[in-house]
Amino acid sequence: MERTYIKDITPGKRKIQGFVENFRNKKNMAFIVVKDITGKMQVTVIKEEHPEMAELLDKLTIHSVVTFEGEVVASEYVKLGGIEMYPTEMRIESIADALPIKDDSDIDCRMDYRWIDLRREKNQLMLKMQTTLVNAMREFLVERNFVEIHTPKLIGAASESGSDVFEVKYFDTKAYLAQSPQFYKQMAMASGLERIFETGPVFRAEKSYTNKHATEFSGFDLEFSYIDSFEDVMKLEEEMLAYALEKVKAAHGEKIKELFDSEITVPTLPFPRMKLADVYRELEERYGYKVADEVKGDLTTDAERMTKQLAADMFGHEFLFITDYDAKERAFYHMRDEAGVPQGYDLIWRGVEITTGAQREHRYEVLKAQAEEKGLAEDVKFYLEFFKYGCPPHGGFGIGIDRLTMLFLGLSIKEVQFLFRGPNRLTP
Repeated sequence: MERTYIKDITPGKRKIQGFVENFRNKKNMAFIVVKDITGKMQVTVIKEEHPEMAELLDKLTIHSVVTFEGEVVASEYVKLGGIEMYPTEMRIESIADALPIKDDSDIDCRMDYRWIDLRREKNQLMLKMQTTLVNAMREFLVERNFVEIHTPKLIGAASESGSDVFEVKYFDTKAYLAQSPQFYKQMAMASGLERIFETGPVFRAEKSYTNKHATEFSGFDLEFSYIDSFEDVMKLEEEMLAYALEKVKAAHGEKIKELFDSEITVPTLPFPRMKLADVYRELEERYGYKVADEVKGDLTTDAERMTKQLAADMFGHEFLFITDYDAKERAFYHMRDEAGVPQGYDLIWRGVEITTGAQREHRYEVLKAQAEEKGLAEDVKFYLEFFKYGCPPHGGFGIGIDRLTMLFLGLSIKEVQFLFRGPNRLTP
C-alpha cells in the first residue's frame, strides 16, 4: 500500500509512517500519536484483536519510527483532526534511545543534537516558511525574465572589500571561500544575461558572536542591467519583498502567530527612504541619540537598532531604505555621483540591516580608479577585466535568508539555520 501523508488522510484503508510523538500503553488498549512532516494522527490499538502487536508495543519508545496500515475512521472524541486509525499491521522501523535533549535545553546543547531539535514542530514550520519565502522570491523574478545562475564558491582572489576570508588549500596553490557572488553577478551583466539571481552559501571569516552573525549563511542575490539609477534597484526589492511576505503570510501566518507569537505584516509600497544624515538628525531630535561627526558616514549598531522605532514613528512602517553613506564605508564597485556620494542603500527591517544594494560602477577606468583608491587593484585584477569589453549600467543587492527568517520569527541566527556555523562551531 502506498503511504499517505497525514495532512491528506481521509477515512478508508490507509498507510502512515512517522515518529512516535506520544504513547500510552494500557492493559487492553494503546494510543500512539504518530507525526510526519505534514501533521499528527492518533493510532488506536485494541490488543485483544491484535495480540501480535502487544509485543511490539512493549518495545516502543518515544521518537521511534513506525509504519501503520489500517482503517481510518472519523471520531468525535479524537482532538487530532477528528479521525483515528485502527491498524491491522504495525512495523517498528527504528527504536529510539532516551533523548539527550528537551525542548527547554539550552541552545548550544540543542545545536549538538540538531537533528533531534529539528523534529520540533516550530523548527519544521520555520523551514517550511523559508521554503515558501525563497520560492516566492524566485517566482517573482522568473516572471520578470530573470535567469538563475550558480556561481563558484572557490575563488582565486582573496577579497572584494578588504574583509577577512577563509583560505583553503587548492592543490599546489591557495583558494578562498567566496564572501558573496558579487563579482560573478556582474560578470553575468557583462555577458549580456541582463537579469540574474542566485541562492547559495556565503562565507564570512569574522569572529562575531552576536545573535545575527554566522560564518556561513544562505544568500539570495540578484543583479540586473539597463537601470537608470539605484532607485530602480530599491523599487524591485520592495516589490519582491512585499510579494514574498504576502505569500508567507497566506501560507503560514496563522501557524507562525500560534507557535511563535509573531505577526507577519505585509508592507505597503513604496518603502520609506531617508538619507543617512537625516536619520541621525531625527534620532537626535526625537530620542536624544548623539554620535560623533566622524562616525556619521556609516550607521552605528545602536542607530540601526533605533531605526525600528524611527520607521514606525515617522512612517508607520517596518522597513526603511537608508541612502547617502560615506564613500569610504561602501564597496569600491558602488557607483558615485558627481559629489562622490555612493549610489546605494541599506534596507533595514525591524531595526536590522537585511540588504546592501547599489547601482554598480560599470565604466572600466572609473572602476579601476576606485579599486586603486582602496588599495585593491591587484586583488581584483581579474574582476576589472569584465568591464573592458562593454558592460551595461546595472545594479543589484543581496539578502540573507537566515537573517530574514530570524526577523520573521524573533529568534537568533543559531536557531534559524539548518546547521549553524560560527567561530566556535563546525559540527555536527
